[in-house]
Amino acid sequence: MLVHEVKLYGPQTQYGLLDEAIRTAQFVRNKALRLWMDVKGTSKASMSALCAVLAKEFEWAGKLNSMARQASAERAWQAVARFYDHCNKAAPGKKGYPKFKKNGRSVEYKTSGWKLSDDRTAITFTDGFKAGTFKFRGADLDGYDISLIKRIRVVRRADGHYAQFCVDVNRIEELAPTGRTIGLDMGLESFYTDSNGEKVESPRYLRKAEKRLKQLQRRVSKKKKGSANRRKAIKALARKHLKISRQRKDFAVKTARCVVRSHDLIALEDLQVRNMVRNHHLAKSINDASWSMFRQWTEYLGKVVIAVPPQYTSQECSACGVIVQKSLSSRTHTCQCGCVLDRDHNAAANILAKALKNTGGHPGISTPGERTATTAEEQSDAAG
Repeated sequence: MLVHEVKLYGPQTQYGLLDEAIRTAQFVRNKALRLWMDVKGTSKASMSALCAVLAKEFEWAGKLNSMARQASAERAWQAVARFYDHCNKAAPGKKGYPKFKKNGRSVEYKTSGWKLSDDRTAITFTDGFKAGTFKFRGADLDGYDISLIKRIRVVRRADGHYAQFCVDVNRIEELAPTGRTIGLDMGLESFYTDSNGEKVESPRYLRKAEKRLKQLQRRVSKKKKGSANRRKAIKALARKHLKISRQRKDFAVKTARCVVRSHDLIALEDLQVRNMVRNHHLAKSINDASWSMFRQWTEYLGKVVIAVPPQYTSQECSACGVIVQKSLSSRTHTCQCGCVLDRDHNAAANILAKALKNTGGHPGISTPGERTATTAEEQSDAAG
């Protein structure tokens, strides 16, 4: 499934109609979730049947396309199913009990309620809200049959409304074998250090933008609640945060693509970021580093990725295997065997060695690392 995202351009009044559709989708989702909470044994089919009842009971709910109402009920069921799954697997920590949406930002249409123009440069929403026609550019949809577009998701962001076209095709990218393997030690001083000793610096987008963010936040605080000026200040702050999130994603995707194209096997640490951010001294820097996003894209792009347990990767000597205790402030690994390396370089070499050991030395065999709870030692290794 490929997703093509484009920005929608139209009159301001039409954006308001899209917002009404978004609020209605949120209403349907919350009603379906309320049914599950109130009626024991509520199933996915029961949630779907509720959509027709709501359309008859509320005239404005009936304006939303029937398939869009079904998609909203499906979202509610996905939250419920995820909660059940976490309970059945006895996942540590909170199980993610479903919550009501307060500020929904999207509505999802399936195969009806919209129509593309012949030249594939405009989309018209045809449900009861009659949002009308929006122009867009940048989506390469000419090569796809209309029947392959299974869903269209309208998303409201700080800088406008976007349409996401979900196309039912497989993404195929030919990657030539390189015969090379690499181990990556994720860190905060450097984004990663590889097993060859090369470092990629962390861009620290949030840290660099903190001064401007504080200025924008002060403007919001000084404006009168409910005023137009406060709404403008909130939008300016939201646009700045949106820019930072886009910068992080752009960096993670480009860095992951570079690593994947250059190596046949990538070994990295199986970091439990959700647990690590509980350390309030490191939480902001860890979130700013976007390790999880980098790993997701590395796995998605098609080469062999092996995650290994991170414990003692910084302490163990990559030459002789002896444990050399060192504090986080110690940036050089020095062993009695004569091995002297940068701390992160040593850790990256250990990560690669563990990955190759798991596969029996064959880079083409993928064996995922065991998931373990994050310990203080793991935090130290990851931060270092």
